[in-house]
Amino acid sequence: MATRRVVILGAAGRDFHNFNTVFRDNPAFQVVAFTATQIPGIEGRRYPAVLAGGLYPEGIPIVDESELVDLIAREHIEEAIFSYSDVPHATAMHLASLCIAHDCDFTFLGAAKTMLTSTKPVIGITAVRTGAGKSQTTRTISNILKKLGKKVVAIRHPMPYGDLARQACQRFAGYADLDKHACTIEEREEYEPHIDNGFVVYAGVDYEQIIRAAEQEADVILWDGGNNDLPFYRSDLHICIADPLRSGHELAYHPGEANFRMADIILINKCDSAREADIAAIERNAALVNPTARVIRANSPVTCDRPELVKGMRALVIEDGPTLTHGSMSYGAGVVAAKAAGAHEIVDPSPYAVDSIAATYRKYPNAKGILPAMGYGEHQVKDLEATIEATPCDVVLSATPIDLTRVLKVTKPMTRVRYELAEIREGQLEGEVRRILGL
Repeated sequence: MATRRVVILGAAGRDFHNFNTVFRDNPAFQVVAFTATQIPGIEGRRYPAVLAGGLYPEGIPIVDESELVDLIAREHIEEAIFSYSDVPHATAMHLASLCIAHDCDFTFLGAAKTMLTSTKPVIGITAVRTGAGKSQTTRTISNILKKLGKKVVAIRHPMPYGDLARQACQRFAGYADLDKHACTIEEREEYEPHIDNGFVVYAGVDYEQIIRAAEQEADVILWDGGNNDLPFYRSDLHICIADPLRSGHELAYHPGEANFRMADIILINKCDSAREADIAAIERNAALVNPTARVIRANSPVTCDRPELVKGMRALVIEDGPTLTHGSMSYGAGVVAAKAAGAHEIVDPSPYAVDSIAATYRKYPNAKGILPAMGYGEHQVKDLEATIEATPCDVVLSATPIDLTRVLKVTKPMTRVRYELAEIREGQLEGEVRRILGL
């Protein structure tokens, strides 16, 4: 059989996992390149030989997705494997049409093909869109497990934006580990809450190696998904978060719709800030495409650490970056908290944006009016600091899941916004966790 020449379309996460589980050491395929999108600065690297295996002694190049057509022609690519998340169905199919028009097959891998099996029970947390509430749900489930006397290890969806070989298997148990691995703001947003709750979290590139390490210190594995991606592990309980502030997106985005169809539990979050009609629409869609799933409603209460700093003031609101960028939201918990605390004005920072932050607004104009917590490298962190300093405001509300003062140095007063999960009917999630653990 002739070797099939392949390109994997990705964003430094699912693409590497698909390669590791389906294509590495498979002589039927030659992966010529990865492409990169969504995350700034991740192209121009190589997937290293130490991770790529014996068939790729020089590793595999990673190029920008904008080079795809030239790559197909130059390298005689026969098949493109779509391997990233949180895109509208139309966007995925436009990309498919581009490939097909250049005589290149376009493929989505089936979910089970890339799911690894653990020796320990796995609870998977996914979503229909970025920013639906995976983090607060994961915190809730981890605390339920802790109350039940179970030792929990969280495994986070990959965010390997640095040296891929060094990031193959990372373990985070304290703040020193975040500094040791030079974590970006986005990485800190996902790892720090687990550390704050007293849990170890793993992440990296090689998720076979990661699961085997995590199993050595866990009773239960908690899969903490990224974006709206599929789980990397077979789940004993799969919880998918739906967002009634974006009702209808559960059937309009890839691969979030697949999660919505596969999940054991569909958790409708943010019910306290959504219209009943939008909540009911999600429930109807769940009954239509996943009638066996249990549907649970939950609120997302928001609190501000120091509301007295905000009342009557001009407030700059910082929100979780991916929620505003490929999550396409125009506001988040920070805006809710600013209004509740009586801010006189929410100041638009976009006219004062510096360099890479200005570029973010050009690419994601929906984010104008608030500040996405972009920080994918030292340069961008400096741009974020400079944008905050240049914006005429009295106070900064940080609604990221981390303490930004550990990363940023700004002169303006800053207060944190926090958000948790609150089931409308308490005990439903604990009941489901007990059931799959046989308790």
